[in-house]
Formats: sequence, structure tokens, C-alpha cells
Amino acid sequence: MSIAHRVLFKEVVRLTQEQNLQKGKALHAKIIKSNSFSNVYLANSIVNLYAKCGQLTKAKRAFEEIPVKDDVSWSSIINAHAQQGGTKSSLLVMDLFRQMRAEKFLPSAHSLAGIFTAVSNLGDGRVGKQVHSLAIKTDHCGDVVVGSSILNMYCKSGIIHDARQMLDKMPERNSVSWATMISGYAARGMAGEAVGVFKLILQDEEESNPFFFTSLLSALTLPELINAGSEVHCVAVKTGVIQIAEVRNALVTMYLKCGSPDNALQMFALSTIKNSIMWSAMVTGFAQSGDSKKALELFSRMHHSGVSPSEYTFVGVINACSDIGATQEGRQVHSYSVKMGFENQMYIVTALVDMYAKSGSIADARKGFDCLLEPDVVLWTSMIGGYIQHGDNEEALSLYGRMEAEGIPPNDLTIASVLKGCSSLAALEQGKQIHARAIKYGIAGEITIGSSLSSMYAKCGCIDEGNMVFRRMTTRDIVSWNAMISGLAQNGCSDEALELFEEMRSEGVKPDNVTFVNVLSACSHIGLVERAWEYFKMISTEFELVPGLEHYTCMVDAYSRAGRLIEAKEFIESATLDHGMCLWRILLSACRNHRHYELGAYAGEKLMELGSQESSAYVLLSRIYTALGRSDDVGRIMRLMKLRRVGKEPGCSWIELKNFVHVFVVGDQKHPEIADISSWLRILTEQMMDEGYQPGHDSFLTTST
Repeated sequence: MSIAHRVLFKEVVRLTQEQNLQKGKALHAKIIKSNSFSNVYLANSIVNLYAKCGQLTKAKRAFEEIPVKDDVSWSSIINAHAQQGGTKSSLLVMDLFRQMRAEKFLPSAHSLAGIFTAVSNLGDGRVGKQVHSLAIKTDHCGDVVVGSSILNMYCKSGIIHDARQMLDKMPERNSVSWATMISGYAARGMAGEAVGVFKLILQDEEESNPFFFTSLLSALTLPELINAGSEVHCVAVKTGVIQIAEVRNALVTMYLKCGSPDNALQMFALSTIKNSIMWSAMVTGFAQSGDSKKALELFSRMHHSGVSPSEYTFVGVINACSDIGATQEGRQVHSYSVKMGFENQMYIVTALVDMYAKSGSIADARKGFDCLLEPDVVLWTSMIGGYIQHGDNEEALSLYGRMEAEGIPPNDLTIASVLKGCSSLAALEQGKQIHARAIKYGIAGEITIGSSLSSMYAKCGCIDEGNMVFRRMTTRDIVSWNAMISGLAQNGCSDEALELFEEMRSEGVKPDNVTFVNVLSACSHIGLVERAWEYFKMISTEFELVPGLEHYTCMVDAYSRAGRLIEAKEFIESATLDHGMCLWRILLSACRNHRHYELGAYAGEKLMELGSQESSAYVLLSRIYTALGRSDDVGRIMRLMKLRRVGKEPGCSWIELKNFVHVFVVGDQKHPEIADISSWLRILTEQMMDEGYQPGHDSFLTTST
């Protein structure tokens, strides 16, 4: 290399270390202008510069412009994309590997490490074995970095037996090798094997290295691994590494993740020095385990002890506020995070958006969403889910369309939320498009999407398509069964719904409260009152569940539909839970339909006593009194309605045309085509009148007992 090239090379290395992209680009231009890019060392350094600055597209372009590539050229671009992670980058690594072989290059040890990392990300053990054969052929398996990469590939691909064989054959093993094998065993619940590897480490006189303890403890994340964690705790005490802060932090985290909060609290209390990592582990651990109040209490203690929270602590405590609906406390934590300079931190903003969305503060959630220039898929999903949760399905679908337009691939939770929105709007065509998207992205087989799809098709009246999706699911959880049973019941297929319920029981799936709501509803629709009563009793006697308001509602509805109104009244009065006005409202409506006016008046007066704010109750009761000829009571009910300022909520309807949902509200003139719509309505009304149509009248107003 000439002196001039050496000077340029040193400058590129310096800018790479500083990650100074702007000056790096200027230097790249200077190198090209001076015809120095033909020097492979300079060209490789430019590729490395762009890669370290996160500009992989520019790195790839610079790589392709190298006239004569060497091993370093290939290893630089392969490892740059391998370290990026993700499916897209990993697939690109494999394309580069194939291109490399086509150009008759054999990979170096450094290149192989990157290739195995990409294969690990893809979880493709078959391809991994082929690359392993090439590593053997090129005699690179003895390299500890390559060996550890192969080991990791087998673990990530689930081929644990081959991973262990690789570990045993490695001539040299480092801390990464050991930790990878331990994590591989632990990830599959093989606690005994994980601890066995740990004991091998101790035999190699590595017990003084705390890294092995933290590696093993971080891999123990399931309740069934608690005994293994306790054993490691004992060894840590015996060897003295318990005094090291990282080990104590790892023990606290392990106990929390394994579902043993009492041991975590004991470990926390015995620690004389509590650093921010341990505090964060406690706050986040209790939040994730569902004890959000304890998480908030610990966060308060952390604040008063003078320890500054990290961004991870904020995420944990915001999630805790979200879980228990502590919006006020969440706003205080939000202000604190801004004060600490975390206002634009991606994970914190995502947690805030989720919290505000779940609490109904959609406007605040949207502000947080819009403040980030490049929201990730989790943030998109949280915002879309927030709109769905609070009934703004049109905005949710619109936001999903924008997400697609910006090229952000959805995950299974995104698709499930959007499908729920399609279900609520009965937007079948949009639902079909989302189904196609799920297939395109390769996530249609996810259990959450299968359940959402069967529910969407059923709610849109396409029961055959819903059943087809349900039957094709390889794994079904209770949500899947509930979605299909509900769909059948709602589409007039109550017999099939009950048959499916019995099929579910025969497969050993335990029903939940939602299941029984669907089953009782199915019985109600086909008049199977006695069978409904048997199922109602089964809730508590056979499955030890507590019947809720929805179950009582279904039973009253079953009695009412069958005309057994006296039994419905007796059932309501025997109810052991506080049902408010719900059950009396159902009975009132049924009395109108069956013209049982005296009982209807009784149910209506119950609603008046309870202070009903629903206009329908007053209207129905006044009509009942009209039918009974009790005009004084009619006037009394109307005066009471006025006194309580009860107003009728405007009606709302919608229709999907050409993949767009049109929403109409009574009295609303905001639709862009309202003039044309009104004109056509007048024309149709006149035509109906000309053909002899007469507006229907409510015989209920004129008929008496």
C-alpha cells in the first residue's frame, strides 16, 4: 500500500471509530475521485465504515463496486448484515454466501461466523448442517468463534443433540460456548442438562468467573426451573460470587421470572448495595408477574432512595400502570421520564402509547405515536389496538392502511387487532384482504390469527369459511373454540354450536366463562330452556366457575324467548349477584313482545326505581300503560323522563362499498355525498308511496288484554 493510500486508510479507520458518517461520505468521494477505490484495503474500509454507521444499503453498494474482492470484503459485508439480525438481513446473508460460492470463494472463519449467525436467526437447521460440512472441509471448526457459532445455530434450530456433540468435540471452549449450551438446554426446559453443563464448567476451575453464573441464571425463566436456580444460588454462596452485584441482580431476576417473588424479595432485602439494575429488575419483574401494585410501590421506594431509574425501569412501571388502569400515576411517571430526558426513547413511548390507549386517552396515545419519526411494529400495533378497544374501528383500519403504505410488516397481534375491527364493522372484503396479507407474511398459521379469522368470517355471515379456517388450525386454544361456537350461535346454527361445545369437551378442553355465554346464547335462540338451565348449573358444579352477569342475562333471555316470563321474573329475583337494571330491561322487552302487560309494568317500574337513563325503558313502559289504558301513568312516565333529562341516543349505521366503510348517524350531514343520498331517498320514498306503501304501525299501542 502506498503512503497516500495508507494515510487515507488511517483516516477511514478514525472516522469509522467516531461513526462520523458525513465526513466518511466526503472521504469516500475523495477516494473515488483519486481512483484509489481499486485498492481493496481502502474499499474494504469504506464498506466497514458504512456498516458501522448503520448504512447497510450504502455498504452493500460500496461492496458491489469493489473490482477485485478478497476474503475481508466478503466477511465485512456478511457480518454487517448478520449482526443486523432479522429475517430480511439474514436472507440477504445467505444470498451473499451463495454469490460468494458462485465466484469460487471459500469462506474464512470470520465469514462463517456471520453465516452461522444468519442461519441461527432463520432457524434453518438443514441449511446449517450444509454450512457445517463446509466448515469441516475448510478446517475452520477448530476456531472457537466458528465452533460457538455452530453450537448456537444448532441450539436455535432446536437440534440440541447435535449442539451437545459439537460442544463435546470443541478443542477450545470459551464463556460464549458454555453459555450458549446452557441457554439451549434451558430454553427447552431441560434444567437437569443445563445444570450438568454448569457443573462441567466448575470442574474446569472456572467457578470464579461470574459470567457463567449470570449466563445460567438468565436462561432459567420458567417455573419448572426454580429448583435448578436454587441450586445455582447455593453454588454462588459457596464460591463467594454472591458478593458480585451482577450475580445478585441475576438471582433476583431469575426468582421473579420463575414465579418466586418471595425469594426475590428476600434476596433484594439481603443486598446491602442496591444498584439501579437491581431496582429495575424488581420493578419490571413484579410488573410482568402481574403484581402491578407492588411494582408501583417499589418504584416509589426507588425514587425516595435517590436511585435514578433507567429507561427499562420506566417501561416496567408504565406497563404496571397500564395493567391496573392507574392513569393518574402513569401521567406522573410520564412527566418524570421527560424530566430524565427519555421523552423520545422508543420503548418508553411505546409503553406510554399502550397505557394511554388502554385507559381511553386515545388523543394522548396518538400524540405519543406521532412524536416518533419511525415507529416500530409494536408501536403501530399498540395504537391500532387502542382504536379497536375503544370502538373507533374506522380509524384503526385507516391507520393500518397507512402502516402498510409505509412498508412496515405487521405481526400476528397487528393482524388479529385489524381483523377484530373488520368483524365489528362486518367489513368482509377488507377482512379477506387482511387474510391474504397474513398468508403473504407467513403468519396465517398463528393461533391468534386463526381465532380472529374464524371469528371475522362468522360475524360477517360466512360461517363455512370460518369453519374451514377453524378446522385447518393445527393447534386450537380456548379462544379458538369460543370464536367458532359464538359464530355458529350468532348465525342461526345453534345446534351445530352445541355439538361443537360437546366436541370441545370430548377433546379435554376446559370451557371458560365466555364459552358458557356462547352455549347459553345458542340454547336461548332455539328455545332449549331446560338444557340452558343444565349448562348454567354446570358452570359452578362441574367446572367451579362463578356465573357472571352475562350468564344470568342469557338465562333470562332463554326464559323470555320461550314465553316463560313468570319463571324469568322468579329467576331475576333469585339472582345472587348485583345485576343492576340489565335483567329487568330484558324482561320488559319480552313482556312487550308477548303482550304480558301487567308483568311488563312491574319490570318497567323496577327500572324506574333504579333510575334508568335509557330512553327505551321509558318509551316501552309508556306504551305498556297506553295499551292498558292507564293514561295517568303514561303522563307520569313522560314527566319522569323529562325530569331526569333522559334523551334518546342517535342511531348509527354503516355500510362497506368498494373497500370503504361509510358511517351514518342520525342528523349528521357531514358525509361528502349527503346531497345525492338525500335526493335518492326522496325519490325512493315517493316511488314507494306511489305503489301504495303505507308506514307500519305498532299494534302494541292499540291492543289491550
